Amino acid sequence: MKIGFDNSEYMSIQSECIRERISQFGGKLYLEFGGKLFDDNHASRVLPGFEPDSKIRMLATMKDEAEIVVVINAEDIEKNKIRGDLGITYDDDVLRLIDAFKGMGFYVGSVVVTRYRAQSGADKFREKLATFGIKSFIHYDIPGYPSDIAGIVSENGYGKNEYIKTERPLVVVTAPGPGSGKMAVCLSQLYHENKRGIKAGYAKFETFPIWNLALKHPVNVAYESATADLDDVNMIDPFHLDAYGKTAVNYNRDVEIFPVLRAMMEKMLGECPYKSPTDMGVNMAGFCIFDDDAVREAANMEILRRYYTAAQDYAKLCISESLVHKHELIMQQAGVTKEIFPAIAASLKKEDQTGMPAGAMVLHDGTILTGKTSDLLGASAALFLNAVKKLAGIDDNIDLISAEVIEPICKMKTGVLGNRNPRLHSDEVLIALAASSVTSEYAKRAMDAIPLLRGCDAHFSVILSAVDEKTYKKLGINVTSEPKYEHRTLYHK
Repeated sequence: MKIGFDNSEYMSIQSECIRERISQFGGKLYLEFGGKLFDDNHASRVLPGFEPDSKIRMLATMKDEAEIVVVINAEDIEKNKIRGDLGITYDDDVLRLIDAFKGMGFYVGSVVVTRYRAQSGADKFREKLATFGIKSFIHYDIPGYPSDIAGIVSENGYGKNEYIKTERPLVVVTAPGPGSGKMAVCLSQLYHENKRGIKAGYAKFETFPIWNLALKHPVNVAYESATADLDDVNMIDPFHLDAYGKTAVNYNRDVEIFPVLRAMMEKMLGECPYKSPTDMGVNMAGFCIFDDDAVREAANMEILRRYYTAAQDYAKLCISESLVHKHELIMQQAGVTKEIFPAIAASLKKEDQTGMPAGAMVLHDGTILTGKTSDLLGASAALFLNAVKKLAGIDDNIDLISAEVIEPICKMKTGVLGNRNPRLHSDEVLIALAASSVTSEYAKRAMDAIPLLRGCDAHFSVILSAVDEKTYKKLGINVTSEPKYEHRTLYHK
């Protein structure tokens, strides 16, 4: 795998930058943490070498100085909002995050429920937190937010919010997803700390867009693609350009809110310590790229993946066609075409040859493998077996799992479980391969090769079943597919 990002350097200089910002504010910093702390797979895809848990491991070097505040919007609780990547509700994800933080030895101080209006779901969630011994606090809707500065920075604004008594110099404010109210919680705390004579500051940690890369660098364009549904647009920070005569990349929401934020901080602190929204950030990722070509190549692939994900979601009637067109426009502006990913043409060619759904995968050395649908195996299962055979140096003619093992499983699926499709999915093949490895040296070698699939890319000629897609993702394989189903039916499981 071609690496272009120095993860060790990143962890070192990033933690040092945060420590410097704590010192700048007299020893107390509220750090709004955007993006994913534990599983930032987007960053690992566009910055090859970046490890998905880099940010939490970086924070772990400061855990004795830090405490965690988790924020959730009461409306998201009420609507049972789902995290698309995990398939769980935001309130369940708060519990998951708390478990994960505590499992790494972090001190989780509290949970803040924002935009509270006595919603029944929020009340029940707070009761659940209380049974677990977790403190929770309420922040309210503020009339005129964010334009009425005088009203917001007053006893009827931030003053109504419950004050969180924090204990450590670094307060990391995080959330299950966007729109939770992290920044408002930070500013509310600044208001209350200032009233009590406690010096404190605010900073923001967002990995993307990367401020010291070019506006149209593929890494920044990939961020636009990833947030296309939020209408985020990268732009040159006009405040930074005016203050320093230097270009820096930010995005529309931060640029739009900065005058309001600056006015709030001036009212609370007497002056705003920042001259631009870029100044607020502490992101050092741009300084850790050592192979720009590798990073550009990876980011362009991510732009293509995001397009296919959108096209597939449209076929599932999950999004509007206009969002697909937006991804097409992003691809066009970035100069990204389907030709950069040879597995697309390979999977479609295999489908034409066999008349059945097919898949193709590009290994890290550039080898292109295909998998076809057969009587016993689905295309995803066949492609997986072909890939591990290649990586383990096993001849293609050797069966890793004998037909005597596969056939009874197929019969059980249709005869006992009542499935219409007898073919094995990729998760079932994994189990069969593991069982076969007890007696077969070839199967054991194939099992040992599975970790080498992480980071590879695969494409299928039809939309994968949910179980196959989930299995591939668990193996670390990036998956795309043509936006069409194998069968023309109204219901697809």
